[in-house]
Amino acid sequence: MSGAKRYYRPELDGLRFFAFLAVFAFHRMDYVPTDPVLNRWGYRVGTVGAFGVPVFFLLSAFLITELLLRERETVGAIHVRSFYVRRILRIWPLYFAVFYGLALLNRFLPGTGTDNPWAWLAFTGFSGNWYITVRGWIAGSVDPLWSISVEEQFYLLVPLLAAWGGRRALAAASWLWLAVAYGTVFLYGLHRSPGDHGEWTNSLVQFQFFAAGTLIALLLRGRLVRWSLPVRAVAFAAGIGCWFGAMLGFRVQSWNPQPTAMGSVAGWGLVLVGTCLLFLAVLGVAERFVPRWLAYLGRISYGLYLFHSLLFFLVFEQGRPLLNGLAGALRLGATGRNALGTVLVLGLSIAVAHLSFRHFEAYFLRLKRRYTLVQARD
Repeated sequence: MSGAKRYYRPELDGLRFFAFLAVFAFHRMDYVPTDPVLNRWGYRVGTVGAFGVPVFFLLSAFLITELLLRERETVGAIHVRSFYVRRILRIWPLYFAVFYGLALLNRFLPGTGTDNPWAWLAFTGFSGNWYITVRGWIAGSVDPLWSISVEEQFYLLVPLLAAWGGRRALAAASWLWLAVAYGTVFLYGLHRSPGDHGEWTNSLVQFQFFAAGTLIALLLRGRLVRWSLPVRAVAFAAGIGCWFGAMLGFRVQSWNPQPTAMGSVAGWGLVLVGTCLLFLAVLGVAERFVPRWLAYLGRISYGLYLFHSLLFFLVFEQGRPLLNGLAGALRLGATGRNALGTVLVLGLSIAVAHLSFRHFEAYFLRLKRRYTLVQARD
């Protein structure tokens, strides 16, 4: 494979790991109660961490669009069948292993999976997000898998648009997705309700981030962002600020969002702008500034994302007596115990994701290369 056919940006792997850490902080609050009054900023950081999921969506859309356009330039056409095979080999093996592994584990450790055959059908058909939108959440260990359904829905559409209509079709679809997304969030804002009313897992809402990633790829046309490091730092901080502005100023968040109709549009707009700023702040950073360990953690972020909620459950719920005993031996208070448990979960997540990547996913990645026309590192 010639160098011209290879497209890999290690800085985007670093951004993937940042997105995982944000989601990790959010899911930690499911197992470590965080008082919004006594621990105000801990609660706010955890809550805003859910916006790491849109980073994954935007990243996926940008890279998929970029690779498809490079494929057309390199070989003169987009091979839709090869695209689907590549996505199947990358996503399906670990996804199904985790989902049905959790269903089996649920027989022995209730609360890790689901026995509901309708949920099995929904997640098998990559409509798990719609199941949650209508029926509610299943179990902490299963919950992260909803976003894989949303990604698969995007993957179903994008190669067809690129192959049949090229750049114009991708641009038109992206603007349509944005319009539909903001029409949907406006309607949610008109009908506020406490708790979770399905907005967060609704594909019509989340497709705005795929639209943004696609449009960025179309606008850049293969170019990189050439900002200085200070400018990148300011843009990255501004992106985080937009996230906090959406949450604090308009009450847009993944759980129990309570914005007004116009506040919903403004708040989600801030989430979108913030996510774009984070991405643009990172794209084009020289490889020498990206440590190899950081890039590797980004490469295994798929496993990190799928395993970490289960490990939170095992450490903080099933392993509570052991964790309490260890904290007692170290003379740690409640805060120290929770910090120790969090470090254990993160370390175990990295270890399990590494083993999965090396000894399970790697087999399918080797098969995937047979269908790869523009090389990108997984």
